[in-house]
Amino acid sequence: MMEKRGKYPTRRFLIRSAQQKDLACRVISQLPEDWDRPVEVVVREQPRQRNLEQNSLMWVALTDISQQVYLGGRTYDADCWHEYCKRAFLPESPEEGMVLESYQKWAFLPNGDRVLRGSTTDLTKKGFSRYLEQIYAFGTQQGVQFGERDET
Repeated sequence: MMEKRGKYPTRRFLIRSAQQKDLACRVISQLPEDWDRPVEVVVREQPRQRNLEQNSLMWVALTDISQQVYLGGRTYDADCWHEYCKRAFLPESPEEGMVLESYQKWAFLPNGDRVLRGSTTDLTKKGFSRYLEQIYAFGTQQGVQFGERDET
């Protein structure tokens, strides 16, 4: 009787040198052959993660929102709006080209409570652009004039 193998661990290789390519080839040559549970090998260019310029734009927009939006008779700081926007606008599930491979928006605690696991650092450049568009659209709906500062 054939013994069942355990779950094969995920391995990622970023090929920047001949040594890294050789290591990837050695690992592939040793993969288990299994008709019932085959191991998938995917070769693609690494998705480009969001950059610092995009991150700066987000914080400028969140600051504008924090200074101009009054809900329930009060304002909220940029960190609160950051948390709000992540919950509202991060993708619910991995979308091709929008998030990095390991993305998961929500996790569940042992007591069943749902907690936000997703982060803007999980977004690709394209995904972060879409996220920023959603923040600007939200702010515009609230009457925010982006780029204007009250210096009083």
